[in-house]
Amino acid sequence: MKILFSPSETKYQGGIESNFDKNSFIFPNLYKYREEIINIYNNYIAKSSNKQLSELFGTKKDNIIEYYKTDIYQKPILKTIQRYDGVAYDYLKYHLLKNDAQNYIDQNLLIFSNLFGPILAGDIGIPDYKLKQGQKIDNLNIEKFYKEHFSCELDNFLQDEDIIDLRAGFYEKFYTINKPYLTIKFLKNGKVVSHWAKAYRGVFVKHLAQNHIKSIDEVFDMNIENLYIKEIIKQKYKTQLIYEVK
Repeated sequence: MKILFSPSETKYQGGIESNFDKNSFIFPNLYKYREEIINIYNNYIAKSSNKQLSELFGTKKDNIIEYYKTDIYQKPILKTIQRYDGVAYDYLKYHLLKNDAQNYIDQNLLIFSNLFGPILAGDIGIPDYKLKQGQKIDNLNIEKFYKEHFSCELDNFLQDEDIIDLRAGFYEKFYTINKPYLTIKFLKNGKVVSHWAKAYRGVFVKHLAQNHIKSIDEVFDMNIENLYIKEIIKQKYKTQLIYEVK
């Protein structure tokens, strides 16, 4: 079972005083492509004005711009899942899970980073970075770049796995799934849940980990408080599981 997941705009600061390298991430054979993007990002930061960085980072706050304009290679690192903050990660509550549930997430949650591309929750470490979703650097489309260079490797990695795709729509641009997979939609009073869908995705992943779910069939038997299955829709590769929020 592999779960495809979105990153978070907000991240925890600090970490271990160490540098990342090709062994810090899944797919070390493709590290040269990650490094290419990271170097472009780092060089752009070094040469750009605060106005340009405001657009890159998606903030007008001078203190945040000053914090993130430093050399990314000199920033401390944290395990991927411990770096990301935000609604989905708050409700996942990784730090409160038992070791076996944490190991499940480390090995099975695949996060699509705006800067680092597809990385595992348990990858050794990423620095605290900031890059606005969909932002180009010197006209480079980052999600297109990662799709071009990582799709074949992802196809192989996911070949024998059941897949649950919990990514926000934008992150589908990094990789197109070419086999049967499951998506989740949340409704409340018959209407699609928007912002709080992030929270329910976090809760959903937490239950996957706690129950050590290994297949899509097992998902249908999983009980989650305040959620019940309303409908299952199948079309081509995609099966959509629709939950009603009580």
